[in-house]
Amino acid sequence: MEGRPKISVVVPLYNEAESLPELYDSLVTTLRPYDDRCELIYVDDGSTDGSFETLKELREGDKRVKLIHLRSNQGKAVALAAGFREARGEIIVTLDADLQDDPREIPRFLQKLEEGYDLVSGWKATRHDPSSRRLLSAVFNRVTSRLTAVKLHDFNCGFKAYRRPVIQELKLYGELHRFIPALASWRGFKIGEIKVSHHPRRHGVSKYGAERIPRGFFDLLTVLMLTRYTTRPLHLFGVFGVIVGLIGFGIVTYLSIGWLFGQWIAGRPIFILGALMVIAGIQLVSFGLLAEMIVYGSSRESDPPVDVVLK
Repeated sequence: MEGRPKISVVVPLYNEAESLPELYDSLVTTLRPYDDRCELIYVDDGSTDGSFETLKELREGDKRVKLIHLRSNQGKAVALAAGFREARGEIIVTLDADLQDDPREIPRFLQKLEEGYDLVSGWKATRHDPSSRRLLSAVFNRVTSRLTAVKLHDFNCGFKAYRRPVIQELKLYGELHRFIPALASWRGFKIGEIKVSHHPRRHGVSKYGAERIPRGFFDLLTVLMLTRYTTRPLHLFGVFGVIVGLIGFGIVTYLSIGWLFGQWIAGRPIFILGALMVIAGIQLVSFGLLAEMIVYGSSRESDPPVDVVLK
């Protein structure tokens, strides 16, 4: 597209009015070499502290600033998706608005992309957060890296740089923004990582609490399903179904042998458990087969992650 900017900076935010002027000044200074080829996209995720009014003041003096206002707080994934839809740059950089990410490190991301990576994620090696949050983050990152086979130290870091094809293939909702590297890797993109500075929060309060723990667990299961079993659901449902069914069959067989030797089994809780497990196993395998039929029918309509076609 003619006139496409080189860099789009997408900043999702929620109640960060005090940080916005300083963040803007830092971004403008850092991006000065790209003055005519960059855009700043702020996505206000339903702020109630006057953040959008502050952003409108910034836009009056700089037409490179684009504003997106969500009527209510929808979450970071939705805010990022809204920013990605409006971004026109060849390279998209995302960072948080709380000043804990340092915009002066953007050139390092661009340099890393030039090494052949499609997505570069920041790694907050030294974090200025409460110890409880650091511990939870460390456990989350270790488990996620192991289960998704994406070797990153910090999935939670919002400071990232993408080549345009990556965001064009991502579909974000819920809390899936934390698993963007895993989703991108699944689509065949090359993932890199650099260490970044992490500053203490100076304004406002953290938007993340203990409620993220169960949500993160279920989101991880969602990502594993999307990346590993989308095209082979029977491998997931079938394995669980066979295991559950065999345990139930073993219980029923054991009780049946006892019945042959005169042991009464009617009304015994273990008999009811065994029968239910056999039924559950059959149902899980059936679900897997139905899912395979659905995948087969839809696979002819979906586009594979093709990069280049030479004829």
